Order: sequence, then C-alpha cells, then structure tokens
Amino acid sequence: MEEELKCPVCGALFREPIILPCSHNVCLPCARTIAVQTPDNEQHLPPPLLLPRGPDPDPAATGGAGASGGAVGGAAAGGGDHADKLSLHSETDSGYGSYTPSLKSPNGVRVLPTVPAPPGSSAAAARGATCSTLAACSSSSITCPQCHRSASLDHRGLRGFQRNRLLEAIVQRFQQGRGPAPGASAAPAVAVCQLCDRTPPEPAAALCEQCDVLYCAACQLKCHPSRGPFAKHHLVQPPPPPAPPEPAPVAPGASGGCKSPGAAGSGAARKFPTCPEHDLENYSMYCASCRSPVCYVCLEDGRHAQHEVKPLGAAWKQHKAQLSQALNGVSDKAKEAKEFLVQLKNILQQIQENGLDYEACLVAQCDALVDALTRQKAKLLTKVTKEREHKLKMVWDQINHCTLKLRQSTGLMEYCLEVIKENDPSGFLQISDALIKRVQVSQEQWVKGALEPKVSAEFDLTLDSEPLLQAIHQLDFLQMKLPPAPLLQLEKCCTRNNSVTLAWRTPPFTPSPADGYVLELDDGDGGQFREVYVGKETLCTIDGLHFNSTYNARVKAFNSSGVGPYSKTVVLQTSDVAWFTFDPNSGHRDIILSNDNQTATCSSYDDRVVLGTAAFSKGVHYWELHVDRYDNHPDPAFGVARASVAKDMMLGKDDKAWAMYVDNNRSWFMHCNSHTNRTEGGVCKGATVGVLLDLNKHTLTFFINGQQQGPTAFSHVDGVFMPALSLNRNVQVTLHTGLEVPTNLGRPKLTGN
Repeated sequence: MEEELKCPVCGALFREPIILPCSHNVCLPCARTIAVQTPDNEQHLPPPLLLPRGPDPDPAATGGAGASGGAVGGAAAGGGDHADKLSLHSETDSGYGSYTPSLKSPNGVRVLPTVPAPPGSSAAAARGATCSTLAACSSSSITCPQCHRSASLDHRGLRGFQRNRLLEAIVQRFQQGRGPAPGASAAPAVAVCQLCDRTPPEPAAALCEQCDVLYCAACQLKCHPSRGPFAKHHLVQPPPPPAPPEPAPVAPGASGGCKSPGAAGSGAARKFPTCPEHDLENYSMYCASCRSPVCYVCLEDGRHAQHEVKPLGAAWKQHKAQLSQALNGVSDKAKEAKEFLVQLKNILQQIQENGLDYEACLVAQCDALVDALTRQKAKLLTKVTKEREHKLKMVWDQINHCTLKLRQSTGLMEYCLEVIKENDPSGFLQISDALIKRVQVSQEQWVKGALEPKVSAEFDLTLDSEPLLQAIHQLDFLQMKLPPAPLLQLEKCCTRNNSVTLAWRTPPFTPSPADGYVLELDDGDGGQFREVYVGKETLCTIDGLHFNSTYNARVKAFNSSGVGPYSKTVVLQTSDVAWFTFDPNSGHRDIILSNDNQTATCSSYDDRVVLGTAAFSKGVHYWELHVDRYDNHPDPAFGVARASVAKDMMLGKDDKAWAMYVDNNRSWFMHCNSHTNRTEGGVCKGATVGVLLDLNKHTLTFFINGQQQGPTAFSHVDGVFMPALSLNRNVQVTLHTGLEVPTNLGRPKLTGN
C-alpha cells in the first residue's frame, strides 16, 4: 500500500495532498514546483478570465489587478519578450520560483525554474506583483505528473483545489503504524523555513495565513515583502511542531481494531470539514452533477438548482458500496493470480523434468546411430536446450509480470480498504469516483488470457530413429500426436428452457491442430452418452431436451492421427418450469399475435389454432390463459396438440389434439371430435383457464379461476405435446407461463350428462 501513499513528484509520502481536476493527488509543496506559466498563444482559460496585455484602461473595473496589469505591461514594453518567460504563480506560491533547472521527480516530471529578469528592468521591479495574481498577462497552470492533463488555476491559485483530508489521515496512520525508520533523526524542535536553499533550513520567523508558507527572516524580505499585493497578507508567529503521538491506553480485555477518526491523529479530534466557499457552513448534501459535497448555502445561491442533489450520508454509503463491490472483483483476480503463480511454478518444474527426460531419450537414440549421428546429435541437443531455455524465459517473464500486477493490485486493495474505514463522508466522496475507476481499471488489466500460461510444459519433439543412414542429415523432430482434450468454456455454457448451449476451445500452444470435434450428451437420466454433433464449430446448441433434467456433456477432438481424449464432463440442468409464447410460425394465418407473442386473437369468425413455442415429453407443466375479451358467447378451446394438428378447425376435432372447449355456461372435453364430461361453469371476460400437463402420471387436467373443471380430462397421454389454443375473432386471450405447479387448487366440479 505504501506506493499508493507516495507523491508522484517527490516520491515521498504525501504532505498536504491536494486533489487535481483529474482526480490524482500531489503534495501542495510539489504542486508549487510544477505550476508553470501558460504563454499567451496557449491560454486555454475561458475568455472572460483573460485580461489584455498592458495597462488596464479602466483600473476601477478590475480593482488592484489594474496596477499589476500595468506593471506587467511596462515589463513587456521595457524588457521585450522577457516578460513572456516569467514563471507566474498565485498568491499561494508567494512568488517563489528559484528551483534547480535539472531537478526531476521520480516519474520524470521536470521542475521548471523561474527565468530571472534583466537587472534594472521594470519586469524585475514588478516581479512581486506579477507572481501574486493570475489576472495579468498570462494564466498559470499545472500539469498532472501522472496523466499529463493540464488545468488552469483561478484567482485562488492552488488553494482552489480541495485538500485530500482522507489521504492525509491514512498517511498519518500508516506512519504511526510503521514507526520511525532505523537511524531516522528526531523531529525538528522548531518549525523551519519552507523556502530556504540552505541545509538545514533556517528556523521559521513568520507564517503567512494567506500563502500558508513558513518564512525565515531572509526569505520573508526576499520573497514576501510587505508592499504591493503582499501588504494585505497577515503574518503570524509559526506554530509549534506537532507532538509525537502517544499510544492510547487499552482497557483490560479490549480487543484491537480500527481506531476512530479522532484517534488517528495526535489525540485531538479531527476538524470537521467545512465548505471552502462558505467557511462557517458544514457539508450537508452531495451534488451528483458536480461530483462534490456542498452546503445548504451553495444550494440556495442557485448554482446547483438544476443539479441532482443527494443527502451526504446516502451518497457516502452508495459510493462505499460501489467501491466495495469493485474491490470484490479485484480480490477475486488477486486470488486467481496467486493460484496462477503456483501453476506457473509447477510448469517450471515440469519443464525442467520434461526437458531432462527428452534430453535423455535423445541421447540414447543418437548414441545408437554410432559415428554417423554424432554431429546430428549435437544439433538436436542444441534444439532441445534452446526450446527449454525459451520456455523457461517465457514463464519467468510471465511470473515477473504477473507478480508486479499482483503487487500493484494488492497495494490498491489495501489502500482502498483503509479509505473505506474512514468516517469522513465528504472526504471519501472527494476521492471515491477516482478510486472506483482505478479499481475498475485494475480489474480490467487482468484481461482474458492474462492468467493463462504462454507456453506449454510439454516438449512436442519426437525423434524417429528408423530412417536409412543416408537420410541422417535430414533427421529432425516430427510432430505426430493426437489432438489434446478440448477445454470447455464454462462462462459460455448455458441452458434456456429445454435447450443447452455448449462452447469449447483448443488448449493454447497446441502443436497438433484438430480437424473437428465430437460432442456427446447423455439421456438426462445418467444413461449412455450419444453423439449429438460432429463438425468444426466450437459452439453448439441442442434443443428438444427434457425439462427439469440433468444432462452430462463432453467433447473430444480428432485429426488425421486419430481421436484425442475427452474433455472434462460438464453438468447442465434444464429449466424447472417452461417459459414460452405463442409461435407465429405454427399458427393459422388468421391468428393475430401481439404483446411479444403472448396475446392472441383471430380475424376470422371460424375457429383457428395456434401452438406454443415449447414442446413437452417429460415432467409436470402448468400454464394459464387469461380471457381479455369475450363477445357473443364463442367456444374457445384450450389444451395440447401434436405439431401436425389441423389449424383450420376447433382444437380437439382431430386425433392430434386433446382439448377443453367452453362457453359462458358449461364446458366439454374433446378428442377425435368426441365430446365428453359436460361440466357446468363457463368463462367470461376476466376469467383464467389453467392447463396442467402431468407427463409423469400421463394425465391432462383443466382449471377455471383456480378450480378444477370436471374430472381429469385425459389419461394415458404419451409422446411429445405442445400447448395449443383455438379461438375466433370474438375472443382474445393472454398467455402466462413460467408458473409453478399450484398446490391449492379447488376440488373438481361435478359433471353433467
């Protein structure tokens, strides 16, 4: 986690970190070193924030900025182009710019020095005024040392960026937990100047409350004179250095754990954060549009009137949950990476063992060829050695690469967990979006294939010692092996209703390609496997299986050398209940379907048949049909049928359908145009007709409004059946599927003659 707590500029632990607009962090002192002047032809601030060069024609309009603007204009006129080279800083920077030109940060960001003005020029006289305002000839900007995005500074300078209090607290806790480094010097007894070039720095004599910089007497006269724009700054005595933290007493029996935010510091309670725009107001809300905490005064002044605003606590919990969820993915990848490292190390051992085995075999074969094979033996040994070294190098490179990624992910995880422990909602929300993005990016770095070995531990080298003596110089390794077992891609294998989809691929670095594949499936009851697909494709869908059944599947590959071994067996469970709709391809042309093929009616006065998209041959299935419209007392029929049922007559009039037709008063069962079991009770608008097909007991039963209609309609029902319906233009029904078999249905009604 220590890498997460280091400044990208100085390489040390963060000191007074600020959050840049790109969500990266940088020390406030380091930010002063990399804040540079933007030339006029590169200014990217909005036009209202830019002022013209030279004296302000209306000093009253701009206040004190007019004087500094005139000074800069004079510098430009008297010093030529030199004024364009001045390093312009905000009041926060106090005009300080004497840095080593060759100084570089650990990540290669160059710290730009201030270009001195010619002696005696008006630019030198205006240096202090130029360095204290951003409204003069040029704007000041800062470039992120990590993503290299530039941001312009407003009139507040670097103080316009928010302080990362959460990161400060974590750094402080990290330093306390780590303790002082061996041989480290004690903390300074007094505060020291932050601008001294001397080593060690001189003791501080004053602290500017506006600049928040400690000055010794010499640096104060040089960099912070009591004139010009600095005349209004308030200088106070420097604060005493912080006392070392004292360990908090632990009550007997108390267990260790996370400290409260107040205990993370030197014993004093942490200052509750306030709005930078309204110093006396605490944060109370979170603006989702601006991604920033706000106070109620910010909401009242209208800037966030059209923005989405959430309670601070709710947004805090939401972002914490998002970060925790993202961390789960990285944690899983880290576990996979650890297992992958173990796998790679096992491959190293296997490569060593297999390499030695191949060398021994090769030596034995070459020795048998006596003198004529001596030179060729050396060449072949070299090939094996090179192959082994190549594989070892590839695996070591992959181990080092994976170890680095794992270390980075682990550090990020530890840092994020420390952030989650914090109880500062506004501070957390300042960095939560960036952390979530970083965690997501870290998870995306483990791309598909990153946790797969780049080389195989096997040496696919086979020496044929049978050729004639004159063919010795053409002797080489041959690759005559069966294809390996395919790898099932479990993330792509799935089931839907009574169909299963399987996907597979060949292992990486396979020297023996496959010409095709054979997919085998059992019968769903643990019986014998049977071939269901033979071909070159690596994705196959099998339809027409039993519902609520468990199937075992396996794949093998073949090539010209023969059939390879089977893959691992995958177990697939078909759906417990059936989800289906009316089939527009199987219905009569007069049938009209809507509502995603779940609602049916008819354009004809004659009865027309439509089937469902599912077919049943095993199990217990239940579905319902809701009567949406019922005019002029028609006789709709509900039931099951074969796929070849007649579509232009009432359901049940031929031998391919088993149905119940019903009017508004009574119902009948019908099969082969035979009407049986007349039962009182019909349907109307709003009625619900249920169909229960029990292929375990081979029965078909009907229900109206939750009550069984008559006795069991049909027995000895065997074969493959599809849900079926016949109706005319006076009826409209809606199909409801995916229903569990009801257990509280009413008793059957008594039948008539």
